[in-house]
Amino acid sequence: MLGAQIKTARLARGWTQADLAGRIGVDARTLAAVERGEPHSAIGTAFNAAFTVGVNLFGLDGDDLALARRRGEETLALLPRQVRAAAVTSDADDDF
Repeated sequence: MLGAQIKTARLARGWTQADLAGRIGVDARTLAAVERGEPHSAIGTAFNAAFTVGVNLFGLDGDDLALARRRGEETLALLPRQVRAAAVTSDADDDF
């Protein structure tokens, strides 16, 4: 679905696959794979292509998208940067 939306938006702009591929820094074959929805395509490449041609990725635009991003960043800031494994003691009673 995303690949089809990218292709439709690219064609509406009058761009070739080579045009869009050059703008996002991949070759035309990679972009063709994204547009076909091939599962080995990198999601970052698909998002970059979608953003470049103006496909709405998250159902939000403008201020709403900026607010959602800010909320996501605030939530991530509350999480620890590193998760430490709990120390395992050798005298633990694990006899069930």
